[in-house]
Amino acid sequence: MAEQNKIARRTFFAGLGLAAAAGVVAKISPQAITSNAVTPPEPAGDSYRLTEHIKKYYRTTTI
Repeated sequence: MAEQNKIARRTFFAGLGLAAAAGVVAKISPQAITSNAVTPPEPAGDSYRLTEHIKKYYRTTTI
């Protein structure tokens, strides 16, 4: 029973290390993604205009 408990504990800590590594990767990777952010294209018609105010809003909503 004690040997099985050690294995479960080791598995837990291995998973914890994996989750920490994934967190570091997730923290680093969005910098490359957001630097290439594209604003949505302006649709044709009179009802919607892509103004500076709306562009600023789109920039603030990116992660």
